[in-house]
Amino acid sequence: MAKRTRRPSAPVKPGVPASSPCPCGLPATYGACCARFHTGSAAPATAESLMRSRYSAFAVRDEPYLLRTWAAATRPTALGLDPAVRWTGLDVLAGTDGTAFHTTGTVTFAAHYTDRGGPGTLRERSTFAREQGRWVYVDGDVQG
Repeated sequence: MAKRTRRPSAPVKPGVPASSPCPCGLPATYGACCARFHTGSAAPATAESLMRSRYSAFAVRDEPYLLRTWAAATRPTALGLDPAVRWTGLDVLAGTDGTAFHTTGTVTFAAHYTDRGGPGTLRERSTFAREQGRWVYVDGDVQG
């Protein structure tokens, strides 16, 4: 039997191999986890999965995905992501509703980052809603 060699995965975003760990913190590769949402081949089924995919989009600097998954009523025209900020980890702290049986939901999280070498943490309680059948980010209350 011939031995099959595995070809390296093609990057989903420039510089982000599909085989790398997913930034959202779930035990899957980026290609098997959040990249499928970023490329549009799948849609997050819950508010939490949308929040995780949005965190990953910040980590891989996917501004179009962030804007596409923002509620029309609250969406900015641009984000201007700071290239000096590196997102380093995510802790999901709590959530309410946000499943297939709900039209709204919240997720509270702590997103860890470094900015020009200094560490920081963003704590937010995000609100999500369904818009045309898909989960979108509405707004968030930054905590502490």
